[in-house]
This record gives sequence, C-alpha cells and structure tokens, in this order.
Amino acid sequence: MKIPFPEKQRREYYRLLDQVFDSNFWSEGAMSRRFEEDFADFAGIPAVAVSSGGGALLALLEYANVRGRDVIIPANTFHATAVAARMAGANVVYADCSRDDLCLSLETLKAAMTDNTAAVCVVHIGGHIAFDIERIATFCEKRGIALIEDCAHAHGASFKGRTAGSWGLGGAYSFYATKTMPLGDGGMVVSRDSNLAKWAKLFRNYGKRVDNGKVHYDIPNGFNFRMNEVTAALGIVQLRRLPEILDWKRMLAEKYDTIFERRVEFPDGMVSGYYKYIVFDYELREGTGKVFAQSDLGPEIEDVPYDLPNSRWISQHHACPPIWFGWEHADEPFERLREILLG
Repeated sequence: MKIPFPEKQRREYYRLLDQVFDSNFWSEGAMSRRFEEDFADFAGIPAVAVSSGGGALLALLEYANVRGRDVIIPANTFHATAVAARMAGANVVYADCSRDDLCLSLETLKAAMTDNTAAVCVVHIGGHIAFDIERIATFCEKRGIALIEDCAHAHGASFKGRTAGSWGLGGAYSFYATKTMPLGDGGMVVSRDSNLAKWAKLFRNYGKRVDNGKVHYDIPNGFNFRMNEVTAALGIVQLRRLPEILDWKRMLAEKYDTIFERRVEFPDGMVSGYYKYIVFDYELREGTGKVFAQSDLGPEIEDVPYDLPNSRWISQHHACPPIWFGWEHADEPFERLREILLG
C-alpha cells in the first residue's frame, strides 16, 4: 500500500513546518493546540493530542481507575487494547463479537460480565460504529461501568449524527501509518467530559502541573505521551484532506455494494469511514487482508482456552477487497471491478 501525499499538501505541510521552526516550540506549542481544536470540530467533542493510539487508550483506562479490576475487551481486536488495559493494572476479560458487525454486542458483553467489571472497551471494527453502541452505553451507564471506545478504525464514522468516542467516557483514535488518516503515528483522546480532557493533558506530560512557578506531579502514573509539533502540523494537513479520502472510499464502497451480496450491512443512520470493506465467504483475487485472523485473537496470542464462536467463525469466513485510498483500480466500472476481484 502506497500512501498518496500530493504536491499541494506537501507545500501546505512545509509552510506549517516553517511556522513550527520559527516558533522555537517543537513540542507543547501552538500547532498541537490547533490540531486539537480542528479535530474537536471534526469529531464534535473535545480532543487531546497524544503520541499514539495506544497512549490514548491507556489514558482513558487510567482515568477510569481500573487497577485490580476487570476490563471487558473483544477478542477480535489489535492486541494494543489488551496491553493498554494490563498497563493500567486491569485484568482482561475477553468477549465474543457479533457476526453482524464484528463488534461487541450487548449480548456478548453480558456473557463476559463479572462482579468485578470496571470498564468495557468497545472497538469500532472496520470503520463503522458498533451496531449495539446505544444499548451498550445505556447498560454501562446504569451500572456505573466506564465505557471506553477504541476508535482506531473509525475516522469519519457516525451513527445517528454522533461520531465515535461520544457515547461513553471517551474514545481513542489512532493515526498510525495504515489508518484512514495516517500521520506515521500519533493518537487523540476525545471525550465530552471536560475534566477528563484536562486530566489527559497532564497525564501525557508525566502528570506535571506548574502553579506559580512551582512544579507539581499530580498523576503518579503519568508519562511522556506528548505529540510533537511536527506530527501535529501533518495532522492539520491530513485532517483537511480527510473529507476527500472519505468521499473516495464511499464511492468505491457503492460499487462494491453491487458486487458483494454477503457483506456487513449497516442499520439506518450508520455512516462508515470504511477502514475496511468486509465481505463473507468470497475468494478474492485481490484484497487488503483480513481485519483480523484467528492468530490475532487475544486468547490465541496468550495461548489460553476460549469459547468465542463468532470471533472464530468471522476470522475464517471474512475477507476485505481493497479500499485503501489511492487503489489504482478504484475508477473502474463495477463490471470491471467484479472481474478484477472475483474473476
């Protein structure tokens, strides 16, 4: 996969880099604040820039105070979700997913509940919002359980007008090189909780607070999760491009809808960012690889017994035709796409 970055965007990025160098702030400067403001406008909720999506997850889990308690995580997610929970001192409890959307459902969440559950991590797999997010949010709120959203795939996704990260305590976005909005690396904490946003800004900088010239370290587990100004400048440029990228992906997805009958189908009000386009039981001649394979399941990685039939089934039966921005065949008519992908 080649990441397109045209000359126009390069010139814009170089102009912003000049501002970074002229400012003498290569970290904790105006560019990071500007990127946070722009992303908050895009997502519709306050945002705090951090150095990685994993760092964003860890911040949310630390704020939820999960140490010594259970955190429910879908087995079919990148292992960073589980690693972040363990770094926050939690016990990981793996849950199954739904075959409809590859995400945690209320039923699979309930099956994984324990008397010690402190938080639930919903992962918006594939670029769409988990279909059951409203019911899960209501369930967690009634029981005082922190709902954390892993939004690493969900740039541009929404459900009934709400973006990923807006249903629970907060969400964690990733800007890793393979994501819909790639910066090479970087992440963003989003939350409607203004206290969390203030806390995350301390957490990403060793918990450091300066009051009347005196330095205080208010968060014992705070560490260096700052985003530097060079990355933030790239984030500003890439965020401006994101609507174009999303329109391109959705155009290609409309063609795919005429080709693939067995696919993830969205409920009314759901808009996907199409990190992946997910189909079932097709042999593709060209693809981008699975969202997850059986070897990616958390219990498989940790070599522990598990009974998660939906996760196992999906790992064996789904595939993903190319939908990465810039794929050379995207402009072909759907008849030609069918031939390229299915023969």
